[in-house]
Amino acid sequence: MSKLDLRGISKHYGEAVAVDQIDLSIEEGEFVSLLGPSGCGKTTTLRMIAGFIRPTGGTISMGDRVLSSAQTSLPPERRDMSMIFQSYAIWPNMTVAQNVGFGLKLRKLSKPEIDRQVKDILRITRMDHLADRYPAELSGGQQQRVALARAIVVRPGVLLLDEPLSNLDANLREEMRFEIRRLHDEFGITTVYVTHDQGEAMVASDRIAVMNNGRIEQVDTPFDLYNHPRSRFVAGFIGRTNLVGATRVNGGLDFGGYKVDAKYFSAEVGNREGEMEFSVRPQLLRLIAEPSQAVQGRPVVPSVIEERSYLGENWDYVVRPEGARQSLRVSALPSDLHDVGARVFLEFDPAGMVVL
Repeated sequence: MSKLDLRGISKHYGEAVAVDQIDLSIEEGEFVSLLGPSGCGKTTTLRMIAGFIRPTGGTISMGDRVLSSAQTSLPPERRDMSMIFQSYAIWPNMTVAQNVGFGLKLRKLSKPEIDRQVKDILRITRMDHLADRYPAELSGGQQQRVALARAIVVRPGVLLLDEPLSNLDANLREEMRFEIRRLHDEFGITTVYVTHDQGEAMVASDRIAVMNNGRIEQVDTPFDLYNHPRSRFVAGFIGRTNLVGATRVNGGLDFGGYKVDAKYFSAEVGNREGEMEFSVRPQLLRLIAEPSQAVQGRPVVPSVIEERSYLGENWDYVVRPEGARQSLRVSALPSDLHDVGARVFLEFDPAGMVVL
């Protein structure tokens, strides 16, 4: 049985549909992220799970217990859940230790037991040396760790996080992604994480539910979302990609000005009729000086470099195949240097081209 089940969950505000009949099952100990752009319904979904919003339709269950439906909703404090907000919501007049132990105190544990559990969680979150400090004396990252420790110490059935890293700078945000995953692995708490940052979701999650316009477009592991997107939206939202249209013509595929022989593709793709659209990741395209340098079994197309940008870890090229109406982005190693206007050959990797 799943730990958390969402069945046909919807939320309407008058004529506006914030969440549109989504289904999602989360297993015990699983870390699932709700990922999508602003306004896609991910935070509304999280707040319905938490009990702050009652759904218009559908049910939310934890184990064999229904938490929410259109008719009834269990209060947040009776759901065995902890939630971390963007603002952290830690008490400014309490020390780190007092903040972390607040939930245990509400559960009427003895003082020695509270002290023991607080000491343990502060050690695990690497904040034992900050126990007597107040929030105003902490950095943003340290405040976030306090919020995490306070939420985890009560050992909730489900941990909910609403864009918890959005207030941190880029370097600290990257560090905290790994910290959140480390703590999840340490405690194994079932976790639902809301973010619009795909990097956060990719690092921390077992699975990611990509949302768009109130619906879930795809639920998958980070690897499968990136390499096997099922829709145009998912392909474009997860990482960078080239979305390229093609039409089946005599013995090959016409990509809008240049043709690639069907023999390079799988039988399933090569034998398709009519129009289709591919997702082609920039790092799966390669620039070479001569066709003889191509990997066996991969097609090459004469092309011209239109733009280039140096990003430190790689070159970002804009390349137009000869006769094509659409330019393509290519990611290349720093050593793979080509001048703007140079004539090159563009090598495709058909195995990495995903039909949407």
